[in-house]
Amino acid sequence: MTAAARLPAAERRLALIETAICLFTESSYHRTTTAEIARAAGVSEPILYRHFHSKRDLYLAALDHVWARARAGWEDTLSGAADASAALEAIGKEHVSVRASKLQLAELWVQALSEAADDPELRNHLRRHMREVHAFTAGMLRRGQEEGVIAAERDADAEAWSLLAGGLLGMVGRRIGLLDDAELDRVRKARLDWLRAKT
Repeated sequence: MTAAARLPAAERRLALIETAICLFTESSYHRTTTAEIARAAGVSEPILYRHFHSKRDLYLAALDHVWARARAGWEDTLSGAADASAALEAIGKEHVSVRASKLQLAELWVQALSEAADDPELRNHLRRHMREVHAFTAGMLRRGQEEGVIAAERDADAEAWSLLAGGLLGMVGRRIGLLDDAELDRVRKARLDWLRAKT
């Protein structure tokens, strides 16, 4: 066993979540086993099961962890940007690597969608989770409208769903080679131009 096996319980739980995120995003929820996660984290499978009753419970914790990290980063971007429109642009251009919260969030969503039809608990969790992300995004758009940098006539709730759909499109595009970075940049620019345009 590595030093990970001797971590305090809260730190060990976090290490298991972060290890699972890496394995889920590099492979998939379906193909990744709890034995692989435990081995990569340097613990035994029984230790993993002390923290999570099932692989699904670990997956749900991974979803929540990635969203919390993404949200904290987006809040920092929003607080440091000139306005909400600039924040949206910066978040859209956020560096895309396998470790980037935005990419991990979309990756985990795509994987969860394929499992959700047969798993009511996962489906309910994913629905609640995506609504939280939507509410945050719609809130940024409303703030932009109050600041006068997002067109007042845009429906913030509808536009937030469009932005989330764009994130999923980007993930699918990368996975199957449908869209390259230049095409994704054009899609992001078109969405921002639409949001900013006054009719």
